[in-house]
Amino acid sequence: MVDDEPDILGLVTFQLSREGFRVSTELNGRSAIETATAEVPDLIVLDLMMPKLDGYETLRLLRDNPRTSRIPVILLTARNEDEQRIRGLELGADDYITKPFNARELVLRVQAVLRRTGAEPVVSRSILGVGPIEIDRDALTVSVDGRALDLTLLEYRLLETLLERRGRVQSRKQLLEAAWDTNAQIETRTVDMHVARLRAKLENAGDMIETVRGVGYRCRAEGQDD
Repeated sequence: MVDDEPDILGLVTFQLSREGFRVSTELNGRSAIETATAEVPDLIVLDLMMPKLDGYETLRLLRDNPRTSRIPVILLTARNEDEQRIRGLELGADDYITKPFNARELVLRVQAVLRRTGAEPVVSRSILGVGPIEIDRDALTVSVDGRALDLTLLEYRLLETLLERRGRVQSRKQLLEAAWDTNAQIETRTVDMHVARLRAKLENAGDMIETVRGVGYRCRAEGQDD
């Protein structure tokens, strides 16, 4: 998901994650291209109106790169003019949705594009696992090496967010938006407290949650170097 508006990123990430998708977010086109080249995601939701490198140019560069040329792209924009929509489709977009949009509609569009392009929809996957940690989203349970953990709902949400975005640094603000109500006025040190409790419950597996000084936290991806 690529958008320079954090509120939009939070809304879309929340809705797609609820449906079982693992979502990575980027705030600009350049970082989106780097991430897409490295990870080759199943699909990209791309905002058109971004500073420096807009969605059109980002899409063009994605299509010019053999590694990312076949990734399905849904364009997201506040504009509704036919000319803008046609331009995006001519550059190789697979679908187009305008702001303001219904989050549920976007989920359905994502599922439809994945079906149409032949990608396996991740919504069927209820198990999220990284290393010894496993989350069963249907049962809302967590285990480490098969041992069940007793987590609070907030700890569960924090862990789920970190695992979904494994390998990527998450600021305290991003974690607050993911685990608490987006509009809640909560001090960021609350995140530190809950992460500390989560690590303690994970015991040895707690080392997978790394502190990134001055920024936030990251779940070390499986096989990632220290």
